[in-house]
Amino acid sequence: MQKTSRTQKTAKRGVTAILTTVAAAATIFGAVPAASAQDFTAGSSGINEAIAAATNDAREGAWVTRNNLHAQIDPMGPSGLPIKQAVDGAINGVFPGLLEEKAAANEAARRAQAEAEAARVQAEAAQRAAEEAARFNRGSCPASADVCVDIDGGRSWLQENGQVVYGAVPVSSGGVTQETPRGTFYINRKVKDEVSYIFNNAPMPYAMYFTYNGHAFHQGNVARTSAGCVRLNQQDAIHYFNNVHIGDMVYIY
Repeated sequence: MQKTSRTQKTAKRGVTAILTTVAAAATIFGAVPAASAQDFTAGSSGINEAIAAATNDAREGAWVTRNNLHAQIDPMGPSGLPIKQAVDGAINGVFPGLLEEKAAANEAARRAQAEAEAARVQAEAAQRAAEEAARFNRGSCPASADVCVDIDGGRSWLQENGQVVYGAVPVSSGGVTQETPRGTFYINRKVKDEVSYIFNNAPMPYAMYFTYNGHAFHQGNVARTSAGCVRLNQQDAIHYFNNVHIGDMVYIY
């Protein structure tokens, strides 16, 4: 019973504090005479007049008071919930819709902040990408190429309208007497589950042929030279296969 009594007293103090804020604002702005907590609990007409005449400053003052009271009640944990409800009930009684209005405003502010943060992160990412692109060594690969291969550098990348969009990624190419041809080529055929009939049906997953002499991009061991193909790690071979199309230009230097 003692705990319940303390709760009731705290709730009453909360209601009184809110009404005091309303009354003070009303007095300052020349509104009706100040209302008391007793008037509120009795539902007097004086309170109704005070509510009708309360200015926006009074609403803001009540909101600040409500938040301060909630902060004071927070250490009580779950047992303070009835008190918070009593305080919010008083707010709703004096300023109908205030809590919903503030909740909506807070949500709008939260969303605006989240959008601003997302825009900031995106802008920073774009700036980093631009800086990296400016530092990227494209060698002699022209802007018109869709796929570039730097044999000596052991790397390859994809381009769109002259902008690097993937890579550079590691590759291996042909060894001595089996060199990968250099120059400009075009993708002429794609076979996802290809095998090499010349080399005992050796697997060539995600094959993309760029000559008619068996030279292709495909998944393979990039730590070893090939018989003339351009080998890619699995994830890169899959990306190339899914994003490079028949007719796309390949430049190998």
